[in-house]
Amino acid sequence: MSFAASQAKLLMAIEDCGSISAAAKQLGISYKTAWDRLDTLNNMSEKPLVVRSVGGTKGGGTALTDFGRKIVKGFLALEHELGSYMMRLESQVDCLDDVANFVRIGSMQTTARNQFRGEISDIIFGVVNVVVHIRISKNQTLSVIITEDSCQRLGLKKQMNVVALIKASAVMISPDIDIKTSASNKLVGILRKISKGAVNSDVVIDLKDDKTISAIITNASLNDLALRLGDPVCAFFKASNVILAVD
Repeated sequence: MSFAASQAKLLMAIEDCGSISAAAKQLGISYKTAWDRLDTLNNMSEKPLVVRSVGGTKGGGTALTDFGRKIVKGFLALEHELGSYMMRLESQVDCLDDVANFVRIGSMQTTARNQFRGEISDIIFGVVNVVVHIRISKNQTLSVIITEDSCQRLGLKKQMNVVALIKASAVMISPDIDIKTSASNKLVGILRKISKGAVNSDVVIDLKDDKTISAIITNASLNDLALRLGDPVCAFFKASNVILAVD
C-alpha cells in the first residue's frame, strides 16, 4: 500500500469509527502509529482534516472535517480511475512491472519525522547563503539557510509551495517560552504527548493551527526539565537543520 493510500485509509477508518483508537484497531496498527500519521497529514495539509471533540455523553471522539471528506472522496475517485487505467494499460504493455519500477524512481521518501508543507514568503540573498522564510500556517513561519546554488537549482521563488523537513533529533525544547537562543526557529506550543523509551523520549508539541512538531530528547533531559502534559514549551532549531524539497 502506498503512503497516500495508507493515509486515506486512516481518514476513512476515522470517519467510519468515530475515534482514532477504533480506527487504529480496524486497520491493525498501533494507536501511536495512527496519531503519528494523523500529525503528518495535518502538518502537510493546508486545512484541518479532522476535528476532535472532548467529553459529552459518548466521551468525545474524532470526525473528518468537510475538507477531510472532500479529500477522501477525491482519493476514492482517483483510485477508481487509476484502477481502470491500469487494467487498460495491462492489456497493452507486457513489461508492466518494469514500467512501475520506472515510475517509482521519482518517489521521495525521508526519515525526517517533521514534515511541513508551506509557501515561501520571502527570500533574502547573501554573499554565499540564502535565507528562505516559509509560512507553514497562519501564525507559524520557518527560516531556512541554503546555498545560492541550491536556491537556483530548486528554482525557488516567492509564493512557491515547498516541503520543509526537520529531524526530530535536531529539535531542542525548553519550558521557558521566552528563552533567548541563537537558533533562528522558535516555535511555541503545548506539550501534547510523551512516548518514553528505554533511553530517549519522543515528545510531541501542539503548535495550534492543526500543526505539531516532534522532538527526541533523553529521558534524563525530560526529568531535568520536569515536563508535564499540557505545559507550554518552546521548540527551537537552527535554520541550517531544515531541508527543503519541492514537488
